[in-house]
Amino acid sequence: MVSGYLVSMPMFYSVIIPVYNRPDEVDELLQSLTSQSFKNFEVIIVEDGSSVPCETVTQKYAELLQISYYSKPNSGPGQTRNYGAERASGDYLIILDSDCILPEDYFKEVEQELTASPADAFGGPDRAHASFSDMQKAINYSMTSFFTTGGIRGGKKKMDKFYPRSFNMGVRTEVYRALQGFSNMRFGEDIDFSIRIFQHNYVCRLFPGAWVYHKRRTDLKKFFKQVHNSGIARINLYKKYPDSLKLVHLLPGVFTLGVAVLLLAALLWPVALIPLAVYALLVGTDAAVQNRSLRIGLYAVAASFTQLTGYGTGFWRAWWQRCVRGKDEFSAFSKNFYK
Repeated sequence: MVSGYLVSMPMFYSVIIPVYNRPDEVDELLQSLTSQSFKNFEVIIVEDGSSVPCETVTQKYAELLQISYYSKPNSGPGQTRNYGAERASGDYLIILDSDCILPEDYFKEVEQELTASPADAFGGPDRAHASFSDMQKAINYSMTSFFTTGGIRGGKKKMDKFYPRSFNMGVRTEVYRALQGFSNMRFGEDIDFSIRIFQHNYVCRLFPGAWVYHKRRTDLKKFFKQVHNSGIARINLYKKYPDSLKLVHLLPGVFTLGVAVLLLAALLWPVALIPLAVYALLVGTDAAVQNRSLRIGLYAVAASFTQLTGYGTGFWRAWWQRCVRGKDEFSAFSKNFYK
């Protein structure tokens, strides 16, 4: 169902941005918001217990944007978004990560989509900006490529349903409040929210033109941690919604086991490395052609293996802790539950 009213007049949007120790990125995001061709929105910055706050950055835009700044103790991104939503006055909430940059027609695209066909919730894809480093572009490739199961994030309508992610998500304010916002899950809270959107029969769509530039991690160590947590999230979601686990979610785990078996076998039979070499060649060639850079192609090989094995090890770690040992979400991963 589509709740509420027909979209005939311009909507008023509330942009919710949770922040944790990223003042420089907030500066870039706010700068991109000042350049929007559609101006009917407010911005709500919520500092989530940062030791490096962005209040000074926010003050720079007080005359350029309708902006509010709040600071609170650390509670994780989901609860921080809820804090901002409670203080929002828009018809729709636009939820963004602080490491995004918006093209100037982002809100124009959203408005056109909602005018053409109303929706209760929506999301858009992400892209790499020309200014991103070669490693960030390589990581972006790995997160959006067909060869890494990342195509569903790249804006392709391949799945039976589109589940918006919190880096670029829109939802009608009354729907957000009816669903009581994000849960207290530490990992996968955005997918949890999207699942509840569909469970309550709200209309949710992909807006291909409402894309954002999304900064990636700057090194493979940070990237591994990010995707490892995504693997953990998948098992947490499975425990809460058993039907949410699909074949595509198993692929990184299977890939990780396959890599381990092939590496062990290669100690006796070096030819066991051939499948890994073929995969690396496919990824490297595709990434180099897409980005017109051999260096990015080489980085993309490392990023793709990092993405799949990082997710896969998180998946199997969570499976062991939660499905075999029977631990709950907090006790299984208490060391990194919030920050």
